[in-house]
Amino acid sequence: MNNIERRGTKLLNAVESLCVSFIEYKGVFYRLLHPRPTILLITLCPGDRVNAMPASWNLPISEEPPTIGVAVYREAFTYQCLNHHPEATINIPSIDQVDLIYQLGSVSGKDVDKIREFQIQLVPSDVIKVPTWRDAIAVYETRVMNRLDVGESTLFVFEVLKVKVKPGIADEWSIDFSKTNIPLHGAGRVFYRVDPRKVFARKSLK
Repeated sequence: MNNIERRGTKLLNAVESLCVSFIEYKGVFYRLLHPRPTILLITLCPGDRVNAMPASWNLPISEEPPTIGVAVYREAFTYQCLNHHPEATINIPSIDQVDLIYQLGSVSGKDVDKIREFQIQLVPSDVIKVPTWRDAIAVYETRVMNRLDVGESTLFVFEVLKVKVKPGIADEWSIDFSKTNIPLHGAGRVFYRVDPRKVFARKSLK
């Protein structure tokens, strides 16, 4: 057996070993993608109302133009609001606000005026009509750029028009997690925080 054959055999054995080490996951499929950063999506709604919805299914999509995607259940009140007025503020809460975030996600804006019920303090945004959550640690002012219906949800693509952050808690790379932290939603009432200790990858595996 030559060297190429030996390397091929080792690779095949490694692949077979990897395959037999997996078992089928019986939980809800997306749970293995959690915990996820949770944002508070604020929208303008019919009847001159403002609504606030926590969302952990969110992600950056592109740099040019700067966009963020948020998945919204089409039966949610927020879906109606975004159809009514295609702007939103994406507000980043701190871990200290986890109780409020959970409560906001436990009721529907169809039934409850969340801003009044939970005494959400709002301030004017700079470039859009939708207000900003005063107690957020950072905020993106956005407008709907595109949307994609998938199953029971719609992925809204928001173009970022302005980004703001509370002073002293972030640098050009990220939030400084030694100074503040953000809620990462696991499942139900379970949230996690970011470990502030940094792990540096090696530049080379050699």
